Amino acid sequence: MYRLPLGLWVNNGVDWLLYHFGNAFESFTKSVTVFTESVRNGLALVPWFVVILIFALLAWRAKGWRLALGTTVGLLLIHNLELWSPFLDTLVLVIIASLVSLIIGIPLGILAARSDRFHKILSPVLDFMQTMPSFVYLIPALMFFSLGTVSAIFATVIFSMPPVIRLTDLGIRQVPADLVEVGEAFGSNSRQMLWKIQLPLALPTIMAGINQTMMLSLSMVVISAMIGAQGLGAGVLAGISQMDIGKGFEYGLAVVILAMILDRLSQGVVRNSRGATTKS
Repeated sequence: MYRLPLGLWVNNGVDWLLYHFGNAFESFTKSVTVFTESVRNGLALVPWFVVILIFALLAWRAKGWRLALGTTVGLLLIHNLELWSPFLDTLVLVIIASLVSLIIGIPLGILAARSDRFHKILSPVLDFMQTMPSFVYLIPALMFFSLGTVSAIFATVIFSMPPVIRLTDLGIRQVPADLVEVGEAFGSNSRQMLWKIQLPLALPTIMAGINQTMMLSLSMVVISAMIGAQGLGAGVLAGISQMDIGKGFEYGLAVVILAMILDRLSQGVVRNSRGATTKS
């Protein structure tokens, strides 16, 4: 029986890209590496207690003093365990990957909401991205960007982008038709309709997509450590390879604390945006 040489086609395609665009990938890798290291070094210059204070203020603003207290205690524990440096590495990785996902994902979600044809084309692509095992993304990342932070960001973006695209699309499509008709009756053009009616009403749903994207980005921390990403994931991976349960637990606990802080902060923003939408 004839076997479709799908793997061979993929390998040939990757080889073709590397042959024609290898220098471009290398230059891109160097530029992104310099940028991420600059952000990391700049963040390292900020005293640790100032970073904790900033997170506490954000938590208090998002959800009140209880979250601010919990955030402060959690970050103090991370500092006490001498995990502050890998914590900053992980934080920078998650923030950059999430921002890239949002910069690409939100416009794609808007296009999908405003074009049924584009929505039908994009849906199977998102299904593929969400169901493909996350480890598979490490292979092209390594081929194109070699070991390091850039490969980790690439794999993380591909893995975490679908939720914000889907929920942006869903949020805009769920805007009541009568409100759209009111906007049209007052002479709003397509751009005004988007910025003044559809996006404000869809904001809570979009924020939920942002929350999911951030959580998926953080879930790639340990996996991305396999391709050279530094941070808390590297500590968890080292604990596994060394059979050091205590080390793995400490680094894993730090990941959990960061995940809970980011999740509660984004949930607070979603709640505030829903309240603002209800009042308006």
